[in-house]
Amino acid sequence: MNWYEKLNQYFPIEEMKSKDHMDALLKEKGSVYYKDEGPYHVLMYAEFPNFTFVDYLFVSKESRGMGLGSKTLQMLKDKNKPIILEVEPVDYEDTDSEKRLRFYSREGFEHANSIGYNRRSIATGEENSMEILYWAPNNESEEEIFEAMKKMYKDIHTYKDEHFYGESYDSVDDVLTFKETDKKDVLEQFNNPIKNS
Repeated sequence: MNWYEKLNQYFPIEEMKSKDHMDALLKEKGSVYYKDEGPYHVLMYAEFPNFTFVDYLFVSKESRGMGLGSKTLQMLKDKNKPIILEVEPVDYEDTDSEKRLRFYSREGFEHANSIGYNRRSIATGEENSMEILYWAPNNESEEEIFEAMKKMYKDIHTYKDEHFYGESYDSVDDVLTFKETDKKDVLEQFNNPIKNS
């Protein structure tokens, strides 16, 4: 199974970029967009001067519990700049979503409570609400994370979107919002050591 098939089997259709889109990012934005791949993992990420965005992180079920996800993230943490990623809100029917949030909480990620992120999927036509998690080694603010997300959305997610999908994604101002009133912290339940034991 190639790297794209692995991602395609694991991530929901509304979150997947097309293979052509990802190939173009790797080829035409090769100074920013990268693939790190091994027998048991695939990491697709964009590295900008002041932050890194994890587009996709897949670790195979066979290797779970071996610390591969942590080692892969450590490679990015060693760059000492914020790491940003998108996750689905916890879905109690899908145990993977809870495991994913627990993993990122253990890795020191925070939930960007003040950032709203609702993106229409071109594949399904449905609104897709996501949460933004970030790791901030230098105490970067949520305002800085918000600006970084806007740049990533314009440079990566919507890169040549009309060419690849026949239509454009919604504009960045329609997709990303910043509100001073915080939403519920999706990582809160995993930060309590009593509940985690």
